[in-house]
Amino acid sequence: MTDENTRPSGPFRFGDRVQLTGPKARLHTITLRAGGELHTHHGVLKHEQLVGQPDGSVVANSGGHEYLALRPLLRDFVMSMPRGAAIVYPKDAAQILAEADIFPGATVVEAGVGSGALSLWLLRAIGAEGRLVSFERRDDFAAVAKANVETFTGAAPANWDVVVGDLATELPQTVAAASVDRVVLDMLAPWECIDVVADALTPGGVVVCYVATATQLSRVAEYIRATGLFTEPDANETMVRGWHVEGLAVRPDHRMVAHTGFLVWARRLAPGAVPPEVKRRASKSSYGDEDVELWTPGAVGDRQITDKNLRKRVREAERAAEGARLAAADAQGEAARHDDGGTEEAGRTA
Repeated sequence: MTDENTRPSGPFRFGDRVQLTGPKARLHTITLRAGGELHTHHGVLKHEQLVGQPDGSVVANSGGHEYLALRPLLRDFVMSMPRGAAIVYPKDAAQILAEADIFPGATVVEAGVGSGALSLWLLRAIGAEGRLVSFERRDDFAAVAKANVETFTGAAPANWDVVVGDLATELPQTVAAASVDRVVLDMLAPWECIDVVADALTPGGVVVCYVATATQLSRVAEYIRATGLFTEPDANETMVRGWHVEGLAVRPDHRMVAHTGFLVWARRLAPGAVPPEVKRRASKSSYGDEDVELWTPGAVGDRQITDKNLRKRVREAERAAEGARLAAADAQGEAARHDDGGTEEAGRTA
């Protein structure tokens, strides 16, 4: 990312997002505002108490209860930011970066921007010299994602383009053939876009699909095989189990983050290349549309966001982004005043 949209450091200032850990290890994430206050049943903490304090400070509220103040890490931010659509969780985002081999300077296409969680991880990985093009069918989801990214980075990244529309029709109009290094698909039916993805990928490029169910996993893997344009697809899922470590009490946590989704990935072959045939036992290799419909989020009972709730999330995300813009403006103003002061001091010395 460019210098103007890196994460802030140094003392807290208005517009910063701060994560407070209070009594009983409960977390509160706030955006510092002039005159703002955090009210809990333990008392009141004024935002002004944090301004000017270094990251990692401890402050007390009116009731004497202490809070540890830290800027949120990216994983903290994506878990607490306003959501329009379900996010790609940090454990899956990390695996996507690894399996897709996202590298600095890469040109990456992302389809299904959702709330912008994966976009943030991709932007961090490709750096200032890379380019990310994100496609989203719904403009309200795109608005939430753009606001969330701007909130975290402090400004709209210059190397990020968000295209509202269908990937299958918009991708050929947006990027040149064989010019994309990596493609990440987070959608209900990724097999519908594999052909245009193959045209966009450079030879050796990687496509990664993130799907929720075994039916989707099987169908997209078989479609990738059938094209003859990719290497043999690989697939996995990531499960994370925390551990309790306190003295001699060392044991797994009682709860764990288990299944959230499957990853399937493959690499683009050179034009005309025919890979060696992989021998396998015969099995059913196709699913009909009726099979997929049984596994849509609505069919399996996932709660869908209402229009009213989505509008609320858009407003929350845009307010947070405005706070980040104010913080960036304040920081630039302070830097300018510091530079002017240094110039005047140098003039007097001369």
